[in-house]
Amino acid sequence: MGLVSRIAALFAVLAGLLASPTFASAQQGGWHGWQGPGYVYLNDNTAGTNTISGFSRGVGGALTPLPGSPFQAGGAGLGKGLASQGAIEVADGQFVLAADAGSNQISVLRIGWNGALTPVPGSPFSSNGVEPDSITVNNGLVYVANTGASGSNYTGFALAPWGQLIPLYGTTVPLPEGSNPGEILLNGDNTKLVGVRVGTSLIDSFWLDWGGRPHAASGSPYTAQGLGPFGSEFSPTNDNQLFVDNAHNGTGLGTVSAFEDLRDGSLVSIGASPFADFQTAPCWQVISPDGRFLYALDTGSGYISAYAIARSGELTLLSNTPVSATAGVTGTDIALSPDGHTLYLNMGKVNGVGEFTLNGGSVTQLPGSPVPAGGSGATAGIAAG
Repeated sequence: MGLVSRIAALFAVLAGLLASPTFASAQQGGWHGWQGPGYVYLNDNTAGTNTISGFSRGVGGALTPLPGSPFQAGGAGLGKGLASQGAIEVADGQFVLAADAGSNQISVLRIGWNGALTPVPGSPFSSNGVEPDSITVNNGLVYVANTGASGSNYTGFALAPWGQLIPLYGTTVPLPEGSNPGEILLNGDNTKLVGVRVGTSLIDSFWLDWGGRPHAASGSPYTAQGLGPFGSEFSPTNDNQLFVDNAHNGTGLGTVSAFEDLRDGSLVSIGASPFADFQTAPCWQVISPDGRFLYALDTGSGYISAYAIARSGELTLLSNTPVSATAGVTGTDIALSPDGHTLYLNMGKVNGVGEFTLNGGSVTQLPGSPVPAGGSGATAGIAAG
C-alpha cells in the first residue's frame, strides 16, 4: 500500500476525517505548504513558558534572527538540557513541532510567510507520557519519545492537515525505568520505526502496519554496538540503512554503527561496523540529502566528524573538524539546511548557533559563527526548513 493511502486509511479510522474536504485537498497536494525562504528554529526549552527562537537563512547559509523571535510555544520547558536528538522538528515546511518537556506536551506552530510562528488551534497537545524529548514526523505520521519516570514510552499521532495532533490507537510502547530514550526515528516511507535507549544501550526496532502501529522485530530490543546509542538517522536515499552514534565509549573511542533494517525490522550489522571517529562522545548526527555523507557532532572533544557513505552503507572517515576553542560549548543537537550545504549546531551554553559550510568531507565554519541566540543554556534541539 502506498504512503498516501496508508496515511489516508489511518485518518479514516479516526472519526471519518477522510471525508472532510480539507483532508481530500491535502491528499492531492501532499500536505506540503508554501515553500518560501528557509528558516532555522531552536527549542529554547525555557522553564515556565517555553519559547522557540527563529532565524532566517540567507545566501550562503548565514542566519539572521526573525522579527518577533523568540515565539511563545505554549507549553513549559524543562529549564535544563535534554539528552536527546530531535526535540524540535519542521513538518513539510508548514509546521514546527516542539517538545515541552516541563509540561508533558507537544507544541505545534504554523510557519508564516515570513517565518513567524503561530500556535495552531488546540496546541499544545498532550505527549501521552512524561517529559517528551524527541519527535519524528514524516508525511502526516508523528512519533514521540517520552523519557520521564513512570511515563517513559514511544507513542504515535497523526498530524492533521490543519496542524492538530491526533493520538493513534495501539501505538504506545511502554519503556522500562532508566531507559532514557534519546531519539525516535521514522524511515522515509513510514514502514520502520527505531528508538534508542541511551541509559541501557539498547536499540528498539519496529515495522509499522498500514495504521502506523508498531510491531517489534524479532530480537528487539538489540544490544547496541557501543555504549550510549544516541543520535540516529535513516539514509534519505535508502530507507533500509540506519546509522547510530555510540556516545559513551570513552575518551577518543567514539564510533558510528551502520545497520541494514530488514523488512521485518530486524537489524543486521553492515561491514566492519561500528566505524571509529577517534573522538569523544559522538552524540548527534545528520546525513546529506544525497545520502553520500554523514556528519557526527563529537560533544566531548569538540569536533565534527565527516564520513563518506558507500552504497553498501559502510562508512569511511574523511575528516575531523574542530568546532570551538572553548571547552564545553560544542553543541547540543545538529541540523542541515534542506539543500545540504550548511550545517547548524545548537550551541546553547554560549547562547548561539554555529554555522558551517559543507563540501563533502570538508567542513568550514562561517565568519561570524556562532550567531547569538536568545537561549539561556537549556536550549534543546535545532531544526532547519
